[in-house]
Amino acid sequence: MRRTDREIKEFDQLLDVMRRCDVCRLALNDEEVPYILPLNFGMEVRDGTVVLYFHGAMEGTKYDRMARDNRAAFEMDCAHRLVVEQKNDVCSCTMEYESVIGRGVVEMVEDEEEKFHGLTVLMGQYHKEDCPFSRQVMARTRVFKLTVSQMTGKRRMKR
Repeated sequence: MRRTDREIKEFDQLLDVMRRCDVCRLALNDEEVPYILPLNFGMEVRDGTVVLYFHGAMEGTKYDRMARDNRAAFEMDCAHRLVVEQKNDVCSCTMEYESVIGRGVVEMVEDEEEKFHGLTVLMGQYHKEDCPFSRQVMARTRVFKLTVSQMTGKRRMKR
């Protein structure tokens, strides 16, 4: 990282940023260029390893890419604020933000109990209170997870 003064080094701080994000962009390998998609996600930590859960329709391009190569990268960001400063009739702009990027391995969740668990974790990202859902939706919902092998964070705050 070029700007080490902006690096988020503490694991708990990385998790805090991730919990405040509402979209995770997942980048998959394609034949010519990366294939990137924004996804809702849920996150949990197992024995010090971050696991991100995602859901989607039963078929689609992303699953074809994952079957071909299950390595993936991710990015999420939050706390955006445009900062405009004016000095001597000259404007300068910068953006405040917090972000986490990383990589890992994607795999389909086939076991029904783990699938239910993954969807529960995902719901917990967006509903802080207990929000039960019907198990019937699981029959038409595909769940997959990214086990994170490496991640870094960055923060820019002018305040």
